[in-house]
Amino acid sequence: MAEATMAKNQEICLAMLRDSDRDRYLACLLSPEERRGALAALYAFNAELARIRDLVHEPLPGEVRLQYWRDLLEGSAHGSTAANPVAAALLTAIETHRLPRQTLIDIIEARTFDLYDDPMETRLSLEGYAGETASALIQLASLVLSPEEAARSADAAGHAGVAQAVAGLLLLMPLHRRRGQVYIPLQILSATGLDRDVFLAGEDRPRISAAIEAFAGLGREHLAKARGAGPIAPAVFPAFLPATLAEPVLVRAQKRGVLLFDRPLQLPQWRRQLQMGLAAARRKI
Repeated sequence: MAEATMAKNQEICLAMLRDSDRDRYLACLLSPEERRGALAALYAFNAELARIRDLVHEPLPGEVRLQYWRDLLEGSAHGSTAANPVAAALLTAIETHRLPRQTLIDIIEARTFDLYDDPMETRLSLEGYAGETASALIQLASLVLSPEEAARSADAAGHAGVAQAVAGLLLLMPLHRRRGQVYIPLQILSATGLDRDVFLAGEDRPRISAAIEAFAGLGREHLAKARGAGPIAPAVFPAFLPATLAEPVLVRAQKRGVLLFDRPLQLPQWRRQLQMGLAAARRKI
């Protein structure tokens, strides 16, 4: 009965990813079958955190939702975990693969930033945010796939996660601007002669283009460092598959600049699937 329940929870996580995060859903399918359920639980947990801002209109309800996950990981959850398949699957993954709870709690803490409209101050702040979200998720997925090899790819995971996070923020930039959110560090905006309000107003298009190009360049810089960190062991490479989609977004953003607000950067789903499949075969980020 317990095994049937666990399998059902993992199936629910996969179904959730199919609807909310197709790229990580495909990454699960390209992973070893015996690790697929735990990866789906991790990625579904991430999807739950990422969509909180979409579900609430004020920060306080978002803080309450984050607190639920914090309590779960700290062992002080209220009510039955079984009522939440994602929570139950996540706890199973943690116990089965000895995942560090503090890393997951740090992801929650970093996601608090998403609930507010405070600007990202510096490049270091952005790298810290990306490191505790996208990079941490790659490292956790690596632990699921192969604890022995995960430590050897930690440096690559750190840089790949920053590149992936920057690409993701570029894809979401039109939505963020409508909300009044700015993830491009003020340090970069200032270097291009902008501030937060001028960027959000959208009128100084040449300087906004320059800021976007610099932001995408930061992502490409980290992608190059990830590639230079040495070969990634085949056993953990599936953890890096979502990050292999970052480069086309970063390149397009550098070329388009402010035009990304007029035309989406995202490649069609079939092209992303093809690119991820080729990356899995070649084992190159």
